[in-house]
Amino acid sequence: MQDCQTIRTPSDVNCKIQPDPKGKSVDQTLYRSMIGSLMYLTASRPDIMYAVCVCARYQSDPKESHLVAVKRIFRYLKGKPNLGLWYPYEGNFELYSYSDSDFGGCALDRKSTTGGCQFLGPRLVSWQCKKQTNVSVSTAEAEYIAASAGCSQVLWLQNQLLDYGFNFLKTPILIDNTVAMFITANPVQHSKTKHIEIQYHFLRDNSEKGLIILIKVHTDK
Repeated sequence: MQDCQTIRTPSDVNCKIQPDPKGKSVDQTLYRSMIGSLMYLTASRPDIMYAVCVCARYQSDPKESHLVAVKRIFRYLKGKPNLGLWYPYEGNFELYSYSDSDFGGCALDRKSTTGGCQFLGPRLVSWQCKKQTNVSVSTAEAEYIAASAGCSQVLWLQNQLLDYGFNFLKTPILIDNTVAMFITANPVQHSKTKHIEIQYHFLRDNSEKGLIILIKVHTDK
């Protein structure tokens, strides 16, 4: 990979990574070691988080097409070795969070993927990308579960910052799904939401307590 050509993006949006049962198998140990190295880098490179998480799903039986996708991430990193996080002294110090989800994006089991990030003013301090444990039957459910995961991270940050004298109440969580916001605000058990597992409804509980507040943001913002 030392002499590889660089590339502008860590993944190709027009070519999704899919199961490849007829593809040629590659060295599983090599593939897993490459994924492990990239996972370590995601601690300071949120720009590769999603691409690495998707490639990590195929560690049990990696194919050539999956290895090509992993090598693409390394090619991207070679072209941007000095890209890092910037934490300016100036600017406000307000905590807020973004939450989003795809719908049935995993080709293996049709589970959705949660994404989220948290800021202190202009400073990115935390980020997540994780496949959901349950299959969502609607975009609203997938977004609601993603917002619940974002709420968990916000509560953790609130507790950490409380030790330093910062008390953040009604932390904004910005999402792009109106129905998910309605589910949070309306305690009535609807037929379309009663199948959602109870652990995700703590989003509604923390909203009622005033610890977080959901705010609508346009999808392309």
